[in-house]
Amino acid sequence: MSQQTTFPLEFELTPSETARSSAERETILADPGFGKHFTDHMVVIDWTVDAGWHDARVIPYGPLMLDPASSVLHYGQEIFEGMKAYRHADGSIWTFRPEKNAQRLQSSARRLALPELPVADFIESVKQIINVDGDWVPDAPETSLYLRPFMIANESFLGVRAAHKVGYYVIASPAGAYFTDGVAPVSIWLSTDYSRAGRGGTGAAKCGGNYAASLLPQRQAYDNGCAQVLFLDGETGTHIDELGGMNVFFVHGTDTLVTPRLTGTILEGVTRDSILQLARDRGMTVLERDVTVDEWRDGVASGEITEVFACGTAAVVTPIAQLKGEGFTIGDADAPAGEITMSLRQELTDIQYGRLPDRHGWLLRLDAAAETEVTA
Repeated sequence: MSQQTTFPLEFELTPSETARSSAERETILADPGFGKHFTDHMVVIDWTVDAGWHDARVIPYGPLMLDPASSVLHYGQEIFEGMKAYRHADGSIWTFRPEKNAQRLQSSARRLALPELPVADFIESVKQIINVDGDWVPDAPETSLYLRPFMIANESFLGVRAAHKVGYYVIASPAGAYFTDGVAPVSIWLSTDYSRAGRGGTGAAKCGGNYAASLLPQRQAYDNGCAQVLFLDGETGTHIDELGGMNVFFVHGTDTLVTPRLTGTILEGVTRDSILQLARDRGMTVLERDVTVDEWRDGVASGEITEVFACGTAAVVTPIAQLKGEGFTIGDADAPAGEITMSLRQELTDIQYGRLPDRHGWLLRLDAAAETEVTA
């Protein structure tokens, strides 16, 4: 399978003729919400089985032209990523561990029989959207510009095989603070009727089908007064996998952090990996292993499990107060957020926003000034 014809790709810019004015943009940034507004441009890179990756460009944001027979509409060949651009106190714009997102997109592509975009081109595509739409990165506390790279099979054909024509895109959306009134613990619902993924399936890939499969059980969670749904493994129905869109952690005592091991059915979260490293930096014992609901129940009852939280790009870290299921509850819905939970969240966001030293080299500057610094 051909991957690319030139290294690296060169991007052509077509500026939008209908870009929002500064006043319009500031009105949006004052209350952006999440996923409601989009910047003025988007990145597009084409791929064909014969030419590889080519025609990298930045164009005005707008609808995609898709043939009704486009294979993504019939066979679900699509993958995506989620990441953020952060404005630091000096006005500079940074992102967090983009190479991990690039590598995960490659892994997802392999599983979905899509072409792998080189890491360097992935990172450059993110820089390109910031170069043209950097003014859309908000500067209010806990805000960011959410970046959504995604890849779809857009060959027009009906037939079950990997597509010979693919499009890669990056769109961007300003994001307000996830917790507008401060970080609040949530209750989550245990799904026993549905599984998120099965052994040998696509659970470790970031593809839309996994999220589509979570929507019905997520609705059940809402109906039961919960903010999120928790899934068990599809093979035994006893081990905890992850939430609909977040990884889950358990604090034992004051010095041990436990999270379900990666089994091929759990998404390898960038935030997950970062939390594990920060915990190790503190000297905590970090364990990646199977965790059962019975262990959760017994651990809370005995006091061994002192805190539970979930993590992901959007919310960063969310304290979990209570697990609810058919005929049972674990924990107290009114329990406050745990001290370790909140300190890990604070440390991670302080690194992302430049308030703490980046001792692991996780940050990458995206705005044009970074190029000037490198060549000066």
